[in-house]
Amino acid sequence: MAKYTILTPAGASFTTAGGGYEYEMEALEGLDAEIVECPATEEGFIAAAPTADAVYAKGMKFTAAMINALTKCRHIALGTVGVDYVDVAAATAKGIPVTNCPDTFIEEVADHAMMLLLATHRRCIEQDRMVREGRWAEGRPQLLKIPRLMGQTLGFIGFGRVARATARRAKAFGLHMKAYDPYVEELTLSALGVEPATLSEVLSTSDFVSMHLPDTPETRGFLKERHFRQMKPNAIFITTGRGPTVNEAALIKALEEKWIAGAGLDVFEVEPTRPDNPLHRMPHVILSPHNASASSRFDPARKRRVGQELALTLQGKWPMSCVNPTVLEKSGLRRWQPYAMERGPNS
Repeated sequence: MAKYTILTPAGASFTTAGGGYEYEMEALEGLDAEIVECPATEEGFIAAAPTADAVYAKGMKFTAAMINALTKCRHIALGTVGVDYVDVAAATAKGIPVTNCPDTFIEEVADHAMMLLLATHRRCIEQDRMVREGRWAEGRPQLLKIPRLMGQTLGFIGFGRVARATARRAKAFGLHMKAYDPYVEELTLSALGVEPATLSEVLSTSDFVSMHLPDTPETRGFLKERHFRQMKPNAIFITTGRGPTVNEAALIKALEEKWIAGAGLDVFEVEPTRPDNPLHRMPHVILSPHNASASSRFDPARKRRVGQELALTLQGKWPMSCVNPTVLEKSGLRRWQPYAMERGPNS
């Protein structure tokens, strides 16, 4: 029996029951640790919880009851940016560090955000359909009504890692940029050519509004009907953040009643989207299935990061990306490098 047991639900997302942990085990080699699968149910996890020295959280909700059943766990590791499927408050109360992968997929998501902006602005999907349906002559007249991209304003709600990477891309297209984020220093924005602004200023003056807030109790349902009413009639709404931060009914109403001109959406309030979702039928809305982070390096990169974080805590060291850092001072783990974080999993 191994010295350290890392408990994880079987058959969870991005892996299959009974194996597939080679990437995670690279950093754990030599530590006498093993990843042990348990049933992917609350009851199954709770039954196995006392054996866990650490938890690899994936594929299901991790409730307070599950976390409270852990008796010797020193770490809950996530292979994602978002942490909304784990009760972080319960882990904090239990004194267990929770880690995520906040910087592993940033470039891919920023690429996707910029793709949605460009595709919605230039009516990419609609233009494609015109060609396929023999409506060739309609293409140019549509675009003759659209202003050039250069000189328009891109507003960010939340200015974490993905927003910053998107800003670097948008600068090359000549966009004026502003951002609302009360947790980010003004100098961080100005260094990227982004103007600090209030939420109202971002909404009322931007031609593109890009949503980047994490899903937390404070941000859930953050954008409501009154916010969409503040936006310009020509504005396009982009989100690659978290679906629950936007009241989707309000967004649908804004599009149907033409308070805004269009949207590019990678995330939704309910996923997968239901077949009767009105967004499916809207011509000037581009949808993608919450896959902005995906690329050929996605699985190897995030799995290796999970293994690296687990290896650190099992050796008694601080992890790299703790979302509840207050527990580290009381955890007995050793600080092994300068530790800094911005504000958690801001995407």
